[in-house]
Amino acid sequence: MRWQISRVDAEAVAKLARELSLPPLVARLLVLRGVTGLEEAERFLHPSLGQLHDPFLMADMRVAAARLRQAIARREKILIYGDYDVDGAMAVVVLLAALRALGAAVDAHSPHRLTDGYGMRVPVVEQARADGYSVVLSVDTGVREHEVLARARELGLDCIVTDHHLPDSRLPPACAILNPLRDDCLYPEKNLSGVGVAFKLAQALLGERLPEQHLQSYLKLVALGTIADVVPLLGENRVIAHFGLAGLREPAQAGLTALLAVSGLEGRPITTGDVAFRLAPRLNAAGRMENARDVIDLFTTSDPARARSLAERLEALNRERQLVEEQILAAIADLMERHPEKARRYTLVFAAEGWHRGVIGIVAQRVVDRYHRPTLVIGVEEGVGVGSGRSIKGFHLLEALRQADDLFERFGGHAQAAGFALPAHRIPELETRLERYAHSVLAPDDLEPVLRVDAEVGLGEIGQGLYEEVRRLEPYGFGNPTPVFATRQARVAMPPRVLKGKHLKLRVAQEGKEFDVLGWQMAEQATGLAGGQMLDLAFTLDENVFQGAVTLQLILKDWQPGGR
Repeated sequence: MRWQISRVDAEAVAKLARELSLPPLVARLLVLRGVTGLEEAERFLHPSLGQLHDPFLMADMRVAAARLRQAIARREKILIYGDYDVDGAMAVVVLLAALRALGAAVDAHSPHRLTDGYGMRVPVVEQARADGYSVVLSVDTGVREHEVLARARELGLDCIVTDHHLPDSRLPPACAILNPLRDDCLYPEKNLSGVGVAFKLAQALLGERLPEQHLQSYLKLVALGTIADVVPLLGENRVIAHFGLAGLREPAQAGLTALLAVSGLEGRPITTGDVAFRLAPRLNAAGRMENARDVIDLFTTSDPARARSLAERLEALNRERQLVEEQILAAIADLMERHPEKARRYTLVFAAEGWHRGVIGIVAQRVVDRYHRPTLVIGVEEGVGVGSGRSIKGFHLLEALRQADDLFERFGGHAQAAGFALPAHRIPELETRLERYAHSVLAPDDLEPVLRVDAEVGLGEIGQGLYEEVRRLEPYGFGNPTPVFATRQARVAMPPRVLKGKHLKLRVAQEGKEFDVLGWQMAEQATGLAGGQMLDLAFTLDENVFQGAVTLQLILKDWQPGGR
């Protein structure tokens, strides 16, 4: 990777360090994250529940809350129209809890990824009307569902949309549309997740019935969806993640307790990494392989035995998901090896019969991670291709799909991720047009992975005190990445080792200090290293706890021969 040492406004750093009595390195990290004002820095370093915005600042919030209160008072039936990823499932759970607390007659529809596909469906709202529902409340979907919402209106259903995806230029017909990305919405936080928008509706409905203790219980669920959906952990999202992660230390609810247990996280502080790489994959497995109803049941049951059974089922589905994912990745790797010319393309498109729709999004992300190209992965069945895409910095994927919107039966998403469906025979044309568009907006340098380095440090500067100061920037995530440091001319103090056949372990020395260095999934690089060698290292900091002893270790991001 090409290392990019971040440049920073030295005066802004000095001012923050002086006015807030911060170590210069922490002030530098704040400025690099766009936090330059004194008040802004104080809010960043000291999140509080008071920083949550008034939900009624969101367009249509008063209309939505009034219609739901009316439905509750009249005992009208309310149907929550869910989505199958973590963000959507948590939004369902949040609104189920809030509406049931108010005595509503409410249930939820959980779509099946393989039979229902992406987005809302006309037959579902027709069945809702036949079953006596008066209000349909969508979560994490709906803002582009013109046909479905028009049909619902014809049937006499009042639809309330809660969504965070980019709207069309014209909004669909609905009773209320809650989406901070609406052009006419003045809500300050534009980067809420789907569950974040649902939570604002819950806040508006519950009002004084939401004391701080109950508010923090909701934030546990909101944080799961917020982190899993990879929205920027800045502003209001930072507050949600901060208090939600703190609350996960005391899960209380039976399903959450069982989930932490099967994930190996019981009784320990939960980090954003734990949510992203351990909790979210298990929760996503239900919607990817079958139906997200198991997740909703997990978070709404009060029976510990039932919760344990559901959590173990999610664990089994996640293992199945991993196996299917690896099979598709192996097929793609084989294709890239047999067709090396693909590596010279600006975009990558892969399609095959029988590829499981539930995992193609994860596969697309892993292909992007490996080849650093915008990628579409498409599963074909009965002449229809259902695809998922992931992108790189500088390439707005949804905008790219819009350039070929005549090819699709449906599509949606945002800058970094999208989903779509199209006739299978049009996939080659999609590939051609995507590549043509990429050449118009990307330069060759955009296709080279870049490692952003926050600061260069000597190993002699690193200690527990510095680590604790840097941790004040947690929780880390998209928009507030874990700080990456670089050091030059570190000596390999001991020959490298391979752990579990997958991971690289080194010990390096510099300035009279030694540290263990752990490179996840870097075992193949052990052959290029030897004791006594001088290296430049890029790394993050972490604690290692072994037999009660806590030591700092470096988590390797990349290395180069010393002196380059």
